[in-house]
Amino acid sequence: MVIIEVSLLSGFIMTSRSRMLLENRTIVKKIEVKANVVYIYLEKLNDESQTFILQLEQAIPVKNLKPANIKIYDYYQPGELQISYCLGVGS
Repeated sequence: MVIIEVSLLSGFIMTSRSRMLLENRTIVKKIEVKANVVYIYLEKLNDESQTFILQLEQAIPVKNLKPANIKIYDYYQPGELQISYCLGVGS
């Protein structure tokens, strides 16, 4: 199982439409939202390219936003392979 861990930008929340669109994908096993982090659990990855779009809305205006992180890792061996990205406004 693979986990995509998305730290949301301060003041932003994932829309319910975005969650519904993700849950309808066959590769997505489960979605959890805890505080300002979205966890997307995938059955497995293969050689096919995958694109995941999260629609966010600003719930609270925040000045001087700092970039957020996206991590992708194996649930059973989190230290083996980890890919990290940086997310900013307009990314």
